Amino acid sequence: MENIRNIAVIAHVDHGKTTMVDELLKQSGTFNSHETVGERVMDSNDIERERGITILSKNTAIHYKDYKINIIDTPGHADFGGEVERVLRMVDGVLLLVDAQEGVMPQTKFVLKKALSFGLRPIVVINKVDKPAADPERVINEIFDLFVALEANDEQLDFPVIYAAAKNGFARYNLEDTNTDMVPLFETIIKHVPTPAGTKDSPLQLQVFTLDYDNYVGKIGIARMFNGTIKKNASVMLMKADGTKVNGRISKLIGFLGLQRQEINEASVGDIVAIAGFEALDVGDSIVDPNNPMPLDVLHIEEPTLSVIFSVNDSPLAGTEGKFVTSNKIDERLASEMKTNIAMRYENVGEGKFKVSGRGELQITILAENMRREGFEFCLGRPEVIVKDIEGVKCEPFELLVVDVPDDCTGVTIEKLGRKKAEMVSMSPTGDGQTRIEFEIPARGLIGFRSQFLTDTRGEGVMNHSFLEFRPVIGSVEQRGNGALVSMENGVALAYSLWNLQERGILFVGPQTKVYVGMIIGEHSRPNDLDVNPIKGKNLTNVRASGSDDAIKLVPPRTLSLERALEWIEEDELVEVTPSNIRVRKRYLDPIVRKRMSKTKS
Repeated sequence: MENIRNIAVIAHVDHGKTTMVDELLKQSGTFNSHETVGERVMDSNDIERERGITILSKNTAIHYKDYKINIIDTPGHADFGGEVERVLRMVDGVLLLVDAQEGVMPQTKFVLKKALSFGLRPIVVINKVDKPAADPERVINEIFDLFVALEANDEQLDFPVIYAAAKNGFARYNLEDTNTDMVPLFETIIKHVPTPAGTKDSPLQLQVFTLDYDNYVGKIGIARMFNGTIKKNASVMLMKADGTKVNGRISKLIGFLGLQRQEINEASVGDIVAIAGFEALDVGDSIVDPNNPMPLDVLHIEEPTLSVIFSVNDSPLAGTEGKFVTSNKIDERLASEMKTNIAMRYENVGEGKFKVSGRGELQITILAENMRREGFEFCLGRPEVIVKDIEGVKCEPFELLVVDVPDDCTGVTIEKLGRKKAEMVSMSPTGDGQTRIEFEIPARGLIGFRSQFLTDTRGEGVMNHSFLEFRPVIGSVEQRGNGALVSMENGVALAYSLWNLQERGILFVGPQTKVYVGMIIGEHSRPNDLDVNPIKGKNLTNVRASGSDDAIKLVPPRTLSLERALEWIEEDELVEVTPSNIRVRKRYLDPIVRKRMSKTKS
């Protein structure tokens, strides 16, 4: 127990957490000499690798000298804040990574606030010190100010600082040092992270903080041992958050080392293990000694703030591209997702529709992207924020938004956000021609804002946001300014027709794309919707005239990713998701029905 250290790596998105864990794994000697290790080995699923973000918290264990260090790599994106919160309850110390150029960002504040509230003492790692515009001294001052603002105690304020460039594989006590390894970081972890509390002789207590699923053994709980010892096949009691008690036995006990999971026979205080044997297992449940049951405090999981309706695809092209298209299949898939993803909820609202709630658009679109890759076909409605009733007052979620924009774009950014009911909190130049502005904004004001923001800042702006709190609902927020170009025919889009239409707006489809009545083929340059014919060919005659056979020059269509499509649509529109395509369409395909419905709404 004296030789165990449990730490979590926390930071804003893209500040280098996963790369840091890679280096610790490589330099600790956990891998054998013949094992080849790729980049970002902890990001194991395809979407994590493609996007370069961590979605699920993952744990590993490394041996350094005589010590075993359990490390949990956490997500940095605000939508996955629920993962971070649970993990912090399971560790005795944290590495707070901060980019030496970007400095303190919204998620840095969020994760640090949680860590300090649990009484953890962070080790501050200033990462990416090799960047040309790195300014470690400024960043340390920012971090100290943040600690003070979050009311850190004296012990927490006296934080150790390590300077690192995880990509280059070094960590140093001082910027002037010349060592090229991670030894200073290993030594700092061993010196400053406390040993696990609890004793071997006390009654068994362990708590589940993440779920996994295996087709052979069922639910697997990844848990931290707080007291006692546990053995494979031992009879134990599961105590759930609602007080329910279930007797059972541990059918599998798994330990971690590097990227491997190994079956073990026994575990003790401070260990992080995976257990199987209980189908009713949930995050926050305690496994205790049946003769002396003493459950641990229930874990608080942050409530979802956004919901999206998943529905059966009923377009004319339904069933032509996907394997799983029925409501039963979608229901089964969502139910299995909820077994392991505890930050999300779903309910069947009838007529083949399912309301999925989560922490943000990204979390929901990643679920949709996974389903799409598995062969599912479905439609998504416009995201809606979840309104809560707090003491008789209707409240909606607010976010802290931080934008870095070129100096000449500050005016347009402030004006656009003003229309979204955002309130400016602070504004400061960061040098190199950029300004950082902080806003407090209702979450619904951010839906659909990202693409507009990138256009306004010529693609140079960076925006980050994290959940702030629920506040009373404020007035209406400005919606999309442009209408849609809607197909009035079924068939295949032709280049000649699109050539004539492209001056009416921005097209989403290219030649030879299948279209149907009610499908949206582009964004109109004006506020109203326009019915257009994308399948009209050129009338050929046998008379040739100079100038009539101009070359057709098409502007490349705007390709819609899942996030972009979901942000773009309005209430009367849907995103059609299939394994091969992402299309946008009107909710009511028939133009007559559409007009009738818009009249009844108005």
